Order: sequence, then structure tokens, then C-alpha cells
Amino acid sequence: MKNGDRMTCEIKGLDEGVLYVSFDYIDGTTSVDWSKVAILESTQLFVVKTEDGSVYTGALKTAESGAGRPVTIQVLEIPKVETIEPSRIVSMVATSDRFWERFNGEVSFGTIYSKGNQSTQYSLGSETLYVRERWNAGINFDSNLSSSTGAAASTRNSLNLIARHLLPPKNWFYAGLGGLLESSEQGISLQSIAGGGVGRYVKNTNLARVQLLGGMAWQDTTYQHSAVPVSRQNTAAALIYTNVSFFKFSKTNLDATVAVLPALSDLGRVRVNTNAAYYIKIISDLKWNISFYGNWDNRPPPGFSGSDYGTSSGLSWTFGLK
Repeated sequence: MKNGDRMTCEIKGLDEGVLYVSFDYIDGTTSVDWSKVAILESTQLFVVKTEDGSVYTGALKTAESGAGRPVTIQVLEIPKVETIEPSRIVSMVATSDRFWERFNGEVSFGTIYSKGNQSTQYSLGSETLYVRERWNAGINFDSNLSSSTGAAASTRNSLNLIARHLLPPKNWFYAGLGGLLESSEQGISLQSIAGGGVGRYVKNTNLARVQLLGGMAWQDTTYQHSAVPVSRQNTAAALIYTNVSFFKFSKTNLDATVAVLPALSDLGRVRVNTNAAYYIKIISDLKWNISFYGNWDNRPPPGFSGSDYGTSSGLSWTFGLK
């Protein structure tokens, strides 16, 4: 470490400016501020990703440097050695052969009760990311139930999937995504979406990650029965997708996703889906979170709401490199 401390440990990986390590004599995984690390060596194989989108695979070693020269990390690839400044490294993943060790994610739960109007709100969410050398796949599930005396219960359930694969040009990738949505507020029995496109990491550092994607999508929406009969609606749309993440060493992080879908088969109609969450670490793998969700349709069928949005708060338990 830069303060002179030395630690013998197993390196689990690096993500969002946090180096995850484990010790034989400490139960669980320990978080270390990556900016405070001076020397790093491991014979284990890692997949190392840098700010400019380069990907390397190999063991790790700190290169010898003269007085006044910056410290660099060597990735011992075969048959060559790559020398990288530590500040340029944004991700390291151990190339484990164990299937379950490649998963990162979190599970959250929250509840709010108000005696005044006898209202109760429950929220349940989970997120899982499966990481490989040049691709990853993630799934996100959110469920919200709100009930109060004298009013019908309101429910919203959503399931979103996305898979990304790096392209040869640095920081570029192609991706496919899909989703399912049920919203009693908007009268949606089931809305499914499938699409894909090409994206780029606009910013990828140890403090922030911003990705932007453009492509095409198809939406199929079935509405609940109403006084005004509404047929099943199928819509072809352009897709603009962005994900923004900001993080501070093992304390807080903010993650927000927005998908904008301008309809091509129904010009002038635009749908917007968004999710955002802010996390504060309490202890170890336990965090407190506050989240926001929203769905908007500027041209819903007659008699149906064009929006559904809300907030929730609760506790989250993380696993893997989260």
C-alpha cells in the first residue's frame, strides 16, 4: 500500500474503484481503495480492462520503476507483456472456472406503512450480472405493490435483460435487450420488448461509467379490459438507451438507466422507461437504497393513463464484485 502496509491475500477482482480481496484469517471479502494500492502481484490469471476499452488476460506484476517515476502494472500475457498505469485500469476479473463465481449482483427489499390512510407499500428487487472475458449478460427484476383503505391495490412488475459483447474498436459493443412489464396504473396486462443495437462506453473510469446505445426495438402491448375496447398493439420503434453509474470508494453509488422508444409505425408516439437507484453502504455487503421507477407514453389508448412512476426505499444485500 502507499502508506507502507503489506498484505498477503487472494485478489478477487476490481470494479468501480474497489479492489476486492480475501484473507485466510478473515471471513468474507474485504474492500480496498484501488487508488491507495502501490504494489500488486498475483500468479492467478485476470481479465484486465482499461479506460480506452483495451482488454488483456494474464498474471499481474508491478513493474520496477526508478525514483520519481510512476508505478505501473504489468499484465503477463503470452507471448508479450503489457505495461499499464494503475489509474487506467477500471476492471479486473479473475478467470475462474467455477460457474457461480462469475456472478455479481444484489437483492433488495423495502416496505412503507402509513397509519393515517392505512396504506402499505412493498418493493422487491434483484439484479444479477454474469461476466465473461469480452461479454456480459444481466437480468433485473422489480416488483412494487401499493394498497390503501378504500382503494384498489396498485401493482407493477418488470423484468429486464441485456447482453453486451465488445467489438474490435475500443469501447464499442453490440447488445441485445428484452423486457416484460405489467402495470395496473397504466392498464397494461403485459408489455414485451425486444431489440438491439450498437453502443459505446462514453466514459469508463474508476469514478464513473457512461454507456450509450442506439438501435431498433419491437413492442407488443396487451391492455386490460375497459369500457373502450383496445386491441393488442404492436409497435416498431427506434431505440435510444443509456446507462449512467457514479461511485465513490465503498461508500455510495448511483445507477440510472433510461430507454427512449420513438415509434416508427405510429409516428409521434414516444415511450420512455427509466430506473434509478442510489446506494449507501451500511456494513459489509449490506446497503441502504432509495430507488425511482417511471414509465411514460405520450399517446396512450383512450381511457388509459400515460404514466406510472414511484419511489421506494429499503435494504440491499450484494454479492460478487458489488
